[in-house]
Amino acid sequence: QRDGIPVIFDVTHSLQLPGAAADGSAGAREYAEPLARAAVAAGADGLFLEVHPRPAEALSDRETQLDPERAGRLLGDLLAIRRVLADRAGS
Repeated sequence: QRDGIPVIFDVTHSLQLPGAAADGSAGAREYAEPLARAAVAAGADGLFLEVHPRPAEALSDRETQLDPERAGRLLGDLLAIRRVLADRAGS
C-alpha cells in the first residue's frame, strides 16, 4: 500500500485445505467472515470472495464459497468497519 499498490485479500482461497478431501481441496467456510473482517480492519483495499446460490453444488471451491444471503450480510458488516475506520482517520 505504501507504494500505491492496492492490497486485495483472497478470502475464498485462503480458506482452502488443499488435498484434504478425496476429490480435491476441502475448506473452512466458517472462517470466511472473521478473516474478511480482519482483512478490512487491517486496511485491505478489496476482497476476492466467491459466491454461489448453492455452494454445495458449485463446480469448484464448494467448501469455501458463501451463498448470496450470507455474502450480503458480510458485505454490510465490512462496509460498517470501513466507515468506522474512515471516521477515525478523519478525526
